[in-house]
Amino acid sequence: MKNSVLVRDPRIQKEDSWHSYIDYEIFIHTNSICFTRKTSCVRRRYREFVWLRQRLQSNAVLIQLPELPSRTPFFNMNNPNHVDHRRQGLQEFLEKILQDALLLSDSRLHLFLQTQLSPEDMEACVSGQTKYTVADAILSFASLNRRFPIEDEEEKKGKDDADSDSESSSSGLGPSDDSISCGCKASPASEES
Repeated sequence: MKNSVLVRDPRIQKEDSWHSYIDYEIFIHTNSICFTRKTSCVRRRYREFVWLRQRLQSNAVLIQLPELPSRTPFFNMNNPNHVDHRRQGLQEFLEKILQDALLLSDSRLHLFLQTQLSPEDMEACVSGQTKYTVADAILSFASLNRRFPIEDEEEKKGKDDADSDSESSSSGLGPSDDSISCGCKASPASEES
């Protein structure tokens, strides 16, 4: 099983006129049968990584999870060294998580890596409180956010159906426009340093 994960392309996002945060593109390429999609790309912020770690730890009590880069009161989102240090720490965290078979069985990890669902929506999905399953959420997100030419060719027939399906745009599975576009590349070879 080979899992390749990249955390890259940090971007400052404005929450409102007073608050901003940085989110990071997570690109995953895998040949693991554990994953619904073999390639995916999402954007996540630090607090979502914190949530993921807490949920994974509560479901795998006997496993010592890797640490996230520490939250520091001196973190400056305008300092490229601070941002890159955090990006590297987030990538190392995911690389270690993806090596553990028990953690790979947690649906929250898959939703985190392969959809733009919020933590609240991920919780609702894994607890059966949504109309869609984990696999449905992942496949719906992928059909709305195509970035991989190989997958586009394989699923060209279903594209028109997915785009015209009125239920998919109101299902809560993420935005149906390109406002969260990752701009993912088909190959992880262009990792930023």
